[in-house]
Amino acid sequence: QVQLVESGGGLVQPGGSLRLSCVASGEIFRIIAMGWYRQDPGKERELVATINAGGGINYGDSVKGRFTISKTLAERTVNLQMNSLEPEDTAVYYCNMRAYESMLKWDDYWGQGTQVIVSS
Repeated sequence: QVQLVESGGGLVQPGGSLRLSCVASGEIFRIIAMGWYRQDPGKERELVATINAGGGINYGDSVKGRFTISKTLAERTVNLQMNSLEPEDTAVYYCNMRAYESMLKWDDYWGQGTQVIVSS
């Protein structure tokens, strides 16, 4: 069974930094991409950043220039360095992995989420 475990959330003041990490475990044939999404109560889940196996990166517009995603797919790990945090960044952050579980079948997997609160 595939599991994603996130860490690194918490409370930070505006302008501060946090680093999120996510480690995947279980039967994975090949990882296509890993990334982060976030969701605030009453809002839709939105893209934060993704990185694919080839190193291609995609950022949500609201985090460009402030957040940096990195990966070590051999270690099934994706990290998110968040700088210049703003109160609007407050949300539950979810790790996502798109991976083949066999040669023909791929699926999206999600972590349980980690809370980030930006407040003075």
